[in-house]
Amino acid sequence: MARSEDFARELRDPIVIGIVAAPHGVRGTLRVKPTGSGRHLREGVQPLVGDVRRCILKSRQTPKGFLVDVEGVENRAGAAALRGAEVVLDRAELDAPDEDEFYVGDLVGLEAYDAESGEHIGPVIHVFPTPAHDVLVVGREDEEVYVPFTIEHVPEVDTEGGRVSVRWPEIEE
Repeated sequence: MARSEDFARELRDPIVIGIVAAPHGVRGTLRVKPTGSGRHLREGVQPLVGDVRRCILKSRQTPKGFLVDVEGVENRAGAAALRGAEVVLDRAELDAPDEDEFYVGDLVGLEAYDAESGEHIGPVIHVFPTPAHDVLVVGREDEEVYVPFTIEHVPEVDTEGGRVSVRWPEIEE
């Protein structure tokens, strides 16, 4: 098996497609929370999991995410050791998004504007997942503001135009 740092170096534009939430059962199955639709968590795909390329042997969707069996993880202890690990592919390995779709990572760098006034707020500098939804971190002057990535709070995303519209109740002036 190739060294994990060799695989990490080959990821020129890494995209997190999921996070290992917990072990499932005793045979090494991983419960994975996808960062998007989960369509890349399928048999035959070889993401970086826990700094090692691992072929997905079996995957099935459940109401709580995906149950994924990967090469080299054969028991509960091995699966438990991967709790919290990112499941990562290089952008070149991803399926092209459908029209009007985008990858959450593509939001970083877009400029945020107030949905009501059109006022420029600042750039999206980070996106992080929470159990309820992703959260955009927007740089605003010398602070960071957090915007829930929901249709209510981010009614428009224009990746080609380089902007997102945001709406939240407490913008302090």
